[in-house]
Amino acid sequence: MTDHFGSCLCGTVSFQVKGEFDSFYLCHCRHCQKDTGSAHAANLFSHSAELVWQSGADAVASFTLPGTRHSRSFCKLCGSALPNSPVAGLVVVPAGCLDSQLTMLPTAHIFSSSKAVWDEQLAEVPKFEGLPT
Repeated sequence: MTDHFGSCLCGTVSFQVKGEFDSFYLCHCRHCQKDTGSAHAANLFSHSAELVWQSGADAVASFTLPGTRHSRSFCKLCGSALPNSPVAGLVVVPAGCLDSQLTMLPTAHIFSSSKAVWDEQLAEVPKFEGLPT
């Protein structure tokens, strides 16, 4: 069994995921674009892993979009995306909040019909090691 560790940006919340991830999806739906302020969300899914809050559980807030199954959890202090507490046995972990190294590659892009127009040719955009001057 593999253990994964993660935290929020300010360090108030930390967690452990005990177990393996089943899939790693890059979701392009409009809800995920709004959640992240970006082109897509990068979420890991597991039906068998256990989520354990190590610190700051009282700083975790959750929001479910009315009339949908779309839900997200975040730190009340810094706003960082955090794992959703298991719903129907499914743990969803934003890949970017992990502190431990993830070797799993994304399984698939999903909801690609909602893909942001500016996301189409990102491979052609210049790359910099840090903030350009």
